[in-house]
Amino acid sequence: MTTYNINVTLSTAKKEKPQAEKLQFGKTFTDHMFILDYSVDIGWHDARIIPYQNISLDPASAIFHYGQSVFEGLKAYLTKKEQVLLFRPDQNFKRFNQSNDRLCIPHIDEDLALQALKQLIQVDREWIPKAADTSLYIRPFIISTESYLGVAPSTHYQFIIILSPVGSYYKEGLSPIKISVENEFVRAVAGGTGTAKTGGNYASSLKAQQQSGEKGYSQVLWLDGVERKYIEEVGSMNIFFKIDGEVVTPMINGSILEGITRKSILQLLRYWGVPVTERRISIDEIKQAYVDGKLEEAFGTGTAAVIAPVGELFWNNEKMTINNGQTGEVSQKLYDTLTGIQTGALEDPFGWVVEVPSIKYFSPIESQDMIEIP
Repeated sequence: MTTYNINVTLSTAKKEKPQAEKLQFGKTFTDHMFILDYSVDIGWHDARIIPYQNISLDPASAIFHYGQSVFEGLKAYLTKKEQVLLFRPDQNFKRFNQSNDRLCIPHIDEDLALQALKQLIQVDREWIPKAADTSLYIRPFIISTESYLGVAPSTHYQFIIILSPVGSYYKEGLSPIKISVENEFVRAVAGGTGTAKTGGNYASSLKAQQQSGEKGYSQVLWLDGVERKYIEEVGSMNIFFKIDGEVVTPMINGSILEGITRKSILQLLRYWGVPVTERRISIDEIKQAYVDGKLEEAFGTGTAAVIAPVGELFWNNEKMTINNGQTGEVSQKLYDTLTGIQTGALEDPFGWVVEVPSIKYFSPIESQDMIEIP
């Protein structure tokens, strides 16, 4: 693996850290951030860790007008032995470049991205919360920064990583959530950007989410954009159903984001010998399974929530209560196992976790130090 040089400027004004019990998802950010610049004539350059701060962009920057951006989400966990673990970060940066390709953004060096992330975490290690169900959320993203009002791929970009200590994504914790099936709006279609993790996909989901929230539902269940009958995702998560002993999930079809947690769940279930299938699933099939008493569990999967059990589905003015509104056996086992592996409490038979080496940074500095990270 190549060793990269990263300039480090440590903050001279540390922020006050929030109490673990008061953590809200995505509201608090650490003392430092990583930035990497791109220009078409130089390529990616000037890798640096600097104090967390605002960024300055020209009003004509392409990101504001044409939405050329991608992002990722992953977490770092602190074990009882004070080890810092990342969960499958290679898969996140691999998907990051797949999204870059769809948005005509130049690929990043995945080894550099991972090494930069490790070093940033080393600098802000003290920000990783220690309480149960907490972690350090990681948000890598790229924005187009060329000042040009023309519909064309940008010639300048910035790749940035920021960190945020977080608690549970849902205030309910692992308690089952209520979701409504969306009949009016669609999230994505095959051939669009549904398989890329780009901001526009999330902006287009807000109206349906807002209307669903006004009716008391935590998320919406998206149907396909063509026939409006096949299930795709739930909110910003992948979705699974347990029907008559078999776990089923929508197959990747060109409009569904292939989640890292989804991939891990499938591998876990097959490792346990649980029948699991990836295929097209219609909302009519789910309704019939409910009527027949065969719809045993439903749950969403994603980095932020890990597992989100579904206790109620609302479709065509009818409520379907799943597993008496309780967390199912498979959902609970998956959550316990996955979080156990992520936090080092359980053995990792798959080689998913990556440890971040411990390096101590001694005192704030104003000048830049050149530091190499293996």
